[in-house]
Amino acid sequence: MSVTPHAPNLAVLEGVLERITYANEENGYTVARVDTGRGAGDLLTVVGSLLGAQPGESLRMEGRWGSHSQYGKQFTVENYTTILPATIQGIRRYLGSGLIKGIGPVMADRITTHFGVDTLDIIEREPKRLVEVPGLGPKRTKMIAAAWEEQKAIKEVMVFLQGVGVSTSIAVRIYKKYEDASISVVKNQPYRLAADVWGIGFLTADKIAQAVGIPHDSPERVKAGLQYALSQSTDQGHCFLPEERLIADAVKLLQVDTGLVIDCLAELAGEPEGVVREKVPSPEGGEPVTAVYLVPFHRAEIALAAQVRRLLRTPDERMPAFADVDWDKALKWLAGRTGAKLAPEQEAAVRLALTRKVAVLTGGPGCGKSFTVRSIVELARAKKAKVVLAAPTGRAAKRLSELTGAEASTVHRLLELKPGGDAAYDRDRPLDADLVVVDEASMLDLLLANKLVKAVAPGAHLLLVGDVDQLPSVGAGEVLRDLLADGGPVPAVRLTTIFRQAQQSGVVTNAHRINSGVPPLTQGLSDFFLFVEDETEDAGVLAVDVAARRIPAKFGLNPRRDVQVLAPMHRGPAGAGHLNGLLQQAITPGRPGVPEKRFGGRVFRVGDKVTQIRNNYDKGENGVFNGTVGVVTALDLDEQRLTVLTDEDEEIGYDFDELDELAHAYAMTIHRSQGSEYPAVVIPVTKSAWMMLQRNLLYTAVTRAKKLVVLVGSRQAIGQAVRTVSAGRRCTALDYRLGGGPEGGSSEKNDRSNRWETSRGSSGTAVKGAG
Repeated sequence: MSVTPHAPNLAVLEGVLERITYANEENGYTVARVDTGRGAGDLLTVVGSLLGAQPGESLRMEGRWGSHSQYGKQFTVENYTTILPATIQGIRRYLGSGLIKGIGPVMADRITTHFGVDTLDIIEREPKRLVEVPGLGPKRTKMIAAAWEEQKAIKEVMVFLQGVGVSTSIAVRIYKKYEDASISVVKNQPYRLAADVWGIGFLTADKIAQAVGIPHDSPERVKAGLQYALSQSTDQGHCFLPEERLIADAVKLLQVDTGLVIDCLAELAGEPEGVVREKVPSPEGGEPVTAVYLVPFHRAEIALAAQVRRLLRTPDERMPAFADVDWDKALKWLAGRTGAKLAPEQEAAVRLALTRKVAVLTGGPGCGKSFTVRSIVELARAKKAKVVLAAPTGRAAKRLSELTGAEASTVHRLLELKPGGDAAYDRDRPLDADLVVVDEASMLDLLLANKLVKAVAPGAHLLLVGDVDQLPSVGAGEVLRDLLADGGPVPAVRLTTIFRQAQQSGVVTNAHRINSGVPPLTQGLSDFFLFVEDETEDAGVLAVDVAARRIPAKFGLNPRRDVQVLAPMHRGPAGAGHLNGLLQQAITPGRPGVPEKRFGGRVFRVGDKVTQIRNNYDKGENGVFNGTVGVVTALDLDEQRLTVLTDEDEEIGYDFDELDELAHAYAMTIHRSQGSEYPAVVIPVTKSAWMMLQRNLLYTAVTRAKKLVVLVGSRQAIGQAVRTVSAGRRCTALDYRLGGGPEGGSSEKNDRSNRWETSRGSSGTAVKGAG
């Protein structure tokens, strides 16, 4: 199958593609080794765009001979044709390469032994005859026939897509989404790809659109660019963009006239699924701004504010026993039950959660949040209340369950989110719970918080627990901070006293020092260390050595299960991406004869620590969500399938063409670690991450550790992180709507000067709206 038309004056080379040593998924540039049949096991290096070519295929390549100073003679491919192999050995190699799902090396040997050189004709024309092969039943035969057909169809789509610069993995995704309509959609509606196909953003769709002849100043292009700019801003945490900023961003992105952008924005504002414009207070203070929202974020912000106020106002009460409880007696019973007396600020939090319909409990490490939550749950249960516990991540849910002795689940699982993101529980079918407790609430983004609050029944109590000083959610919004804003209707308690036992912990002490803008102590502590290394590359190598060898040797911790490397950035020599490769080599190295799967720039092996990097509602019992961590437990080259056991003890299967949903997780960015705790964390803090170094970033990283923190890097970089307070608020208007802004319920405006009632006694308590 010819990928591009024949070009004159090009040399021709035929050979079997033995292995791909490098493939750039973005542009299709490939470095590969081919067997040209010269014997003696000689393999030749070929470079160029081998989009869609698979190991085992026989290729007829057109290109130019050249020489590389390091690698010697090589062939630069301009275009290629796939030739079905003609010899038994070639057919065996082709089928056993993993190209066709259901056939691995062993089965390829059996099939070619049985059918000889007619093998490929049989699969093409009489696939039912495959049952003649020992060990091949009707089910496997059917699967092989289907995989063969799909492979042929994908190749045809790839032939077209290569002409418009699309990589292999994206071509497969386009085919899976649109199947036979793929070429038609790409030609006629290329900007649909950005909305419909995961992994294709506006820039890729725009490149395709230009290749198929969409004009540079087409209104369709400008509208797609505006929606892309808004979508990008939600990835950075904003729920809206001020109109002037959006127009400027779009002009820069699209390189078109400002007037055209303004006209197209006006058109978008009139379309049902376009954008919404509305005057709201400026995130930076000052004059109100015209906010431009993508429709789902505007709906969610209005709905979340309205539902919180509804829950607060409802006369229904599902825990009436606490309206006139004898608190002295109740707290005395509780102390007998738990073996410890609550501090005054903890008592205030307990009363608040059990008497107010919506409440927030916040505070730093060592201040007793966990014990307070356990006390609230104990008292609620004692009055026969139905208590439901949840957290945004599997690890956080597990920790909440261990703390309270009751079952806890992720918020996604609790709501039973379905494909498309709809929840099984909502306002029409609320959760059967009297008290809903959500831990690690700083991780709740606007869309998830809206779904959660909708599912709380009128009269039920909702308690959100989290540390507002940590990084805000990965998704758009600052829900916890907005709920705590002065002037808001939601009562809250902030725990501020560090308990005596926690004061012995260097991890806890230094977390509070960092949060107060004071550098951490790094000497004389048994659980907090600094390895000074000013050079970024050396710091990365040292962080790997500390995590994989030194901590396990000194503290007896398992490097895969107990130690987590947390980096400020993904890129760079001390970034999570590079460190993952080094850590994999140190902890899960390749072994001869043990199967592994190369995908893009990654290699997957049994034992690898991995994380899901997108929400996939179709996997597992209730979907698998961005941030879920697990370990690869099986890898089947015949079935082209890999199995992951997640932190939630669920086995999830991934076909090899779905591996772009997984990334290694030996190292991860600090943002991705939110909501998780690890016995030990190693944090490279280097000058190369200068722009990322902020106080809440380092504070979040340190508070992920239960027992041990090791910083690796430069004192100067650590100082920069401690000094730098996060610049600028996210663009959200939730606090405005909660306080009585449009459609937020203006009948209950509050006196903004008197929302935090603060009394500071020996307990140092801070109570908001508790009166």
